[in-house]
Amino acid sequence: MFTGLIETTGTVVSVERGRGAMRITLASAGIAPKLNTGDSVAVSGVCLTALDITSTHFSADLAEETIARTTLSKLAPGTVVNLELPTPAGSPLGGHVVQGHVDGTGELLALEPANPAEPATTDWKLRLRIPAELSRYVVAKGSITVEGISLTVAAVADDVVTIAIIPHTFAATALHTLTPGAPLNIEVDVLAKYAERQSAGETFVLTEEYLLANGY
Repeated sequence: MFTGLIETTGTVVSVERGRGAMRITLASAGIAPKLNTGDSVAVSGVCLTALDITSTHFSADLAEETIARTTLSKLAPGTVVNLELPTPAGSPLGGHVVQGHVDGTGELLALEPANPAEPATTDWKLRLRIPAELSRYVVAKGSITVEGISLTVAAVADDVVTIAIIPHTFAATALHTLTPGAPLNIEVDVLAKYAERQSAGETFVLTEEYLLANGY
């Protein structure tokens, strides 16, 4: 599990398309030394498996489902991505429970400084459009994961979500590299999904098949 607190950023070095899959290689001197082959790492909100690790780089293979459901298929050399390692058991959950299982992609509508006269120190207003089928899981003051970042919803109107971004988050993540129209990985709060199922009167049974399908 992750918490959506970005540890550092990385830069895409190469994207290799193979038969039915894609491999990405990332440069990140802050994350690579902490990885072992097979470790999980969240790349812009997508849980991937680290491979071919060096002191400054690591690679990851993307399955067809990952390519179809996330923005990672649009990566190109030079793209900056958000990186997070799993949260060790017993650690404080500074953000919220993030699985690294992207529900769909949204679109950046605007990212503007609250005070244009002081862009280096002001808060920022992020507006994005999310898939309509995900909007029922998003509420004001609730949690949402955007590009792997745990954020708090300021307002939601139909499929448009507004989020206040503090200066640290804007500067320390890949958000400052994005422009309107950019695709965004979206993961809604998994607790909202469970609440919906319970309110519908469905009985949830934890099975081995469910755990495998959800990356446990």
